[in-house]
Amino acid sequence: MDVKSVGVIGAGQMGNGIAHVLALAEYDVLLNDVSQDALDSAVATIEGNLARQASKGKISDEMMQATLSRINTTLELPQLGQTDLVIEAATEREAIKQAIFEDLQPHLLPHTILTSNTSSISITRLASRTDRPERFMGFHFMNPVPVMQLVELIRGIATDEETFKSCKAVVDRLGKTAASAEDFPAFIVNRILMPMINEAVYTLYEGVGSVQSIDQSMRLGANHPMGPLELADFIGLDTCLAIMNVLHDGLADTKYRPCPLLTKYVEAGWLGRKTERGFYDYRGETPVPTR
Repeated sequence: MDVKSVGVIGAGQMGNGIAHVLALAEYDVLLNDVSQDALDSAVATIEGNLARQASKGKISDEMMQATLSRINTTLELPQLGQTDLVIEAATEREAIKQAIFEDLQPHLLPHTILTSNTSSISITRLASRTDRPERFMGFHFMNPVPVMQLVELIRGIATDEETFKSCKAVVDRLGKTAASAEDFPAFIVNRILMPMINEAVYTLYEGVGSVQSIDQSMRLGANHPMGPLELADFIGLDTCLAIMNVLHDGLADTKYRPCPLLTKYVEAGWLGRKTERGFYDYRGETPVPTR
């Protein structure tokens, strides 16, 4: 199927990035959220990011204006049922995602493909709650979406080949690279990345190193562009904990047990950059380690 219009559910960091790259690739985008403030903030963020791209000569001013004109917003979820492809990018909680798909289902066109940007939740299980498991798959963008080149495409057990090809064509048109992943907990990237971050937290928890020494060691000793604790703050410690819990529950292996210190930070509401405190305190001019 030739996808022409895309509905994006959720106007947060991931949702606005997805809307940005889709509109830039000349798709008509309908962005949905339960909050008008979130929608307004998303459009402002997209405009700012496009302006930055234009200032660097990556796109023209005409392309920027054309891209913005392709993005419409709505508080009404049923309106997204008229699009060819829906990408759900809501909170990483399965009950919320299931409720969204159940509410949207009566309004879908027969050919509409449903996808989720989930970073870890079972695609097969999400698909089974809809009327079109064969036209449902995982469409996992990396953060920040306009910058990162990879998209994980995850087939559920019922996903058909036509759906995969249609989604792969969208990724190709975005100028990104698709990695085909099987539907196992956390897929490829987070299956490898999150245990590394969790081990870094254990290294801090056990006093092997400080926040600064752990991040410095991985930047300079392993040539990582960002230390694992700094990266955890960027991703969001609540998201890291949620993915570790999915891995631990889904694979029943103690090596995926979330570090108690990670749980403590989340319980304190220190979730990283978005709350201005995590493994670093971001309230001053420069980030300061909190341990």
